[in-house]
Amino acid sequence: MNILILCTGNSCRSILAEATINALAPEGIRAISAGSKPAGYVHPRSLALLEREGISTQGLHSKSWDNLPMTPDVVITVCGSAAGETCPAYLGPVLRAHWGVEDPAHATGTDAEIDAAFEKAYRILRGRIEAFLALPPDLLADKARLKPELDRIGLIGA
Repeated sequence: MNILILCTGNSCRSILAEATINALAPEGIRAISAGSKPAGYVHPRSLALLEREGISTQGLHSKSWDNLPMTPDVVITVCGSAAGETCPAYLGPVLRAHWGVEDPAHATGTDAEIDAAFEKAYRILRGRIEAFLALPPDLLADKARLKPELDRIGLIGA
């Protein structure tokens, strides 16, 4: 199963999800992230957080959805709503779900407050990823049954 984690800038949330899925998923499930308007860099706080969690950051980079090295089976958008973000709409015959998380790159305040925003986004995404990876393999193979589960998972931690 190929999972595309989609966001606008591909510098924070989608990168966190890509790295976490690839670190936790069993063989046969692969994630890649991309953006409709990639920032061109991975936010340093995202990289630092992943390293603290023991998740590899090797090869992570901000990339466009125009040049994907695989065809996704599932597309998960992670754009939030508080900042009025518009999630990009992937136009392919795939299963889609929305797991909205507020963008920690827009956090303001002290270093500790900004770090807390990154940690919150990561914890929400990780909880959803763990719930997804706990689904039975037969359910993952059945798109009709998988869609409502993906939608339900997208509400975890919201």
